[in-house]
Amino acid sequence: MIEHDKQAAPLPAHKVPWWMDGHTLAATLKEPYFLANGVMNYWQKIRLWLLWPLAQLDPLTCAESILPTLAWGRDITRFNAEPIALFRKRIKFAFINAKDSGDTAGFIRIFQRLGIGHVEIDERAQGRDWDIVTIRLTDAQLSENYDLLTALLQHYGRTCRRYEFQVISPVELNLVVSPLDWDHQCLAAMLEE
Repeated sequence: MIEHDKQAAPLPAHKVPWWMDGHTLAATLKEPYFLANGVMNYWQKIRLWLLWPLAQLDPLTCAESILPTLAWGRDITRFNAEPIALFRKRIKFAFINAKDSGDTAGFIRIFQRLGIGHVEIDERAQGRDWDIVTIRLTDAQLSENYDLLTALLQHYGRTCRRYEFQVISPVELNLVVSPLDWDHQCLAAMLEE
């Protein structure tokens, strides 16, 4: 996210001469102090108004009424019942997702970027047709993100490929490492008569 407020030139500090600061010569605050603060607040408001159009270029923070225009410019279509936060993310990452869509590692990055999580992609599996791409993900990922997955595959998927989902169940495996010591002795006994 670009923070235009931090990159824009700051307003100069409002320093008035000491005899007009409102509290050096008087026991209570006097008029020049209030005038200086009022003028400074006015210029801060003008600065915010000037920075507002730049803030509308960021899909994560812009007004919701501007999102369809940004989405149109980035070739993103909102699917049914898509949460606004996810729609904002899809618009924000549209360019990098288009760049990453060309290979398997890029597709995995797209899924992670949009909050789907860890997925496995298998292309050209042995014993299968060459154009089948298998996407392995958990049952929860598939049920929670089915509409998003189909939208991503329609938008970024490769032409002449068939995609299928395969449900996996990741299992945690704990291994314990411990030393294995062997002791070997050879004892010989003789019976003498």
